[in-house]
Amino acid sequence: MTAAGYAALEVELKKRQQEERPRIIAAISEARSHGDLSENAEYHAAKEQQSLNEGRIAELEDKLSRAEVIDVSKLTGKTIKFGATVTLVDEDTEEKRVYQIVGESEADVKKGRVSITSPTARALIGKTEGDTVEVNTPGGGKSYEVLKVAFV
Repeated sequence: MTAAGYAALEVELKKRQQEERPRIIAAISEARSHGDLSENAEYHAAKEQQSLNEGRIAELEDKLSRAEVIDVSKLTGKTIKFGATVTLVDEDTEEKRVYQIVGESEADVKKGRVSITSPTARALIGKTEGDTVEVNTPGGGKSYEVLKVAFV
């Protein structure tokens, strides 16, 4: 994963531990004070929130402990690999697209970040500027020309 992706996971973990956890504990205490817990919907909802939050905390801690952080700014070369920012042109519509190949947990197509395991990234890996790439997407096949490969 990239350093930015790692930092984003750390921020989410900190928020869940330092803000969400105390808020949920307060909600559980408030609901407990209302009496009979067997028929207390607020209590059950708060307990479910706590379970989901603690599950996400465990997931984030696991991801962070096993993460291999790659500093993209130190990568070089003309071949597309993890961390590359690739400028493509759709050969049918002449529309330009820019994608950075990132880890699964930081992928967001709307922000131009595609997962290393996505069909687009798998088709791009190993290609260089000027190559034509065929991508099989759920919406059908697409053909792109690689205009630029950069590591920023």
